[in-house]
Amino acid sequence: MSLTQHHSFPDVVTGLRTPAITVELVSDAVIEVDDPRATDVRELLRRHLEFARATTPPEGVFALEADELADPAVTFFSCRLDCALVAVGALKQLDGEHAEIKSMHTAQAARGRGIGRAMVDHLLAVARERGLRRVSLETGNMAEFAPARSLYEGAGFVHCGPFGDYRANATSAFMTLDLTGNA
Repeated sequence: MSLTQHHSFPDVVTGLRTPAITVELVSDAVIEVDDPRATDVRELLRRHLEFARATTPPEGVFALEADELADPAVTFFSCRLDCALVAVGALKQLDGEHAEIKSMHTAQAARGRGIGRAMVDHLLAVARERGLRRVSLETGNMAEFAPARSLYEGAGFVHCGPFGDYRANATSAFMTLDLTGNA
């Protein structure tokens, strides 16, 4: 997949300019910093949470609500195609060298077009631009989450143990990517 820089937008939390990305496979798709409390974003996040809660026991759901995604430690992105919201994803700063991917979700109708991979690539580019050394994530280990795990593995993530405030549990898969090339 080929990505090209399209514009840059100020990150609402840090004030740093974050590049928006145009996905060449899908004309007019733009990834940029967005407000997780926007009406259309809340609807996609609702579907994301609905899926997580339908497939995972309550104690294993770590997806964030819109207000939690507005936390200053989180930079939230949307992907829009012809102005329509098709995907979301976020980067949560854990410390000066480590961030976590949160709330990755592609609308059902937009799946299979490279949009999820473009979002992951964008989040990793932002992490590298910020000088981070590692990006990790938590996702489900059930069959319903196999496409997500495959997406992350394709981007270079490897399975790891719990990180941050997570504890080992029966429903989580933890993955990480060393951005320094010293894996």
